[in-house]
Amino acid sequence: MGSTNRVGIIGLGTISGTYLDTLSGLDDVVITAVADLDAARAEAVAATLPAARALTVDELLAAPDVDVVLNLTVPAAHAEIAEAAVRHGKDVFGEKPLTARLDDGVRLIAAAEAAGVRVGCAPDTVLGTGIQTARKLIDDGRIGRPLAATAVMATPGHEHWHPNPDFYYAEGGGPLLDMGPYYVTSLVHLLGPVRSVIGAGSRMRDERVILSGPRAGERVPVEVDSHVSGVLTHESGALSTITMSFDSIATTAAPIEVHGEAGSLRVPDPNGFDGICAVRPLGGADWLESEPLAGIAGATRGAGLVDMLRAGRRSHRADGRLALHVLEVMTALLESAETGCRVDIVTAADRPVPIELCDGFDKLEIEVSPIARS
Repeated sequence: MGSTNRVGIIGLGTISGTYLDTLSGLDDVVITAVADLDAARAEAVAATLPAARALTVDELLAAPDVDVVLNLTVPAAHAEIAEAAVRHGKDVFGEKPLTARLDDGVRLIAAAEAAGVRVGCAPDTVLGTGIQTARKLIDDGRIGRPLAATAVMATPGHEHWHPNPDFYYAEGGGPLLDMGPYYVTSLVHLLGPVRSVIGAGSRMRDERVILSGPRAGERVPVEVDSHVSGVLTHESGALSTITMSFDSIATTAAPIEVHGEAGSLRVPDPNGFDGICAVRPLGGADWLESEPLAGIAGATRGAGLVDMLRAGRRSHRADGRLALHVLEVMTALLESAETGCRVDIVTAADRPVPIELCDGFDKLEIEVSPIARS
């Protein structure tokens, strides 16, 4: 796989465990440092890693044995940490969204390009067999020319299970910026980039009650819309209807459906890497399930970072410009919801290079191809 990639992790919350499991199993990656606002937590994690030491955030950013920063902080800190990594000449891969504000994302990508470093961003679930198989079915013409899609996420809110749900209801949170990246990124993979949006939003109440953990009963203010709907017009002419809600109990809708001239496609939950795709052809009476046809079988969180590390200086699939495009789509939906007007999208993006079916990460390196930017 070439030289070893030295990774430092900032932010050791719940999601970090899955990344650690992924990266610890790779021969070409070594975790050399970890940092968290909770110094004791950083020490505890470092003790489980053979080559890592616990540092402060500033120490990690300046550490000469850290080449890539994995930014797993809360959304409000994404821009600050990522920009600091870029200033220190380090590549950075972060959790979604890219940043909490669009202007921060624009500035981050510009700074990274000027510094000659790479930016990557979750979600990387789109690299698994679920979304990649759906894309192959579309690209192979199984539903004919795609005309429309629906994307639905409906839950009653994260306070029902998360002991510290505050950031889900603060700037940079809400159902759209929290869960929307999975769905919008998938729609770009399936149907291509977006050129305009129309949105509407609401919030059921102004505060939420934490229902689990030591803070149970505590109230959290709601500062963002907790139910957002919209229509995305793709450059291809296809229309996607999206609904992201923390105000709904449940839904029977498929997470994503794509409708074409010759059939409809049922797409699995984009918050997971796998799942079953099914096609119902025009005139057919049943949904026909598909075996996995593309993507990384057994992929886990961190797949996008692995792809970035092994791409060298070539474009990687979960890259910053795609994440910036997705961020603009989401913030434009919120702007449209506030103004009542259609909003045009100005950032450019391409459908990333698809992934042939492979077992784990072994063949990921040789399948990466340069992506032409428009």
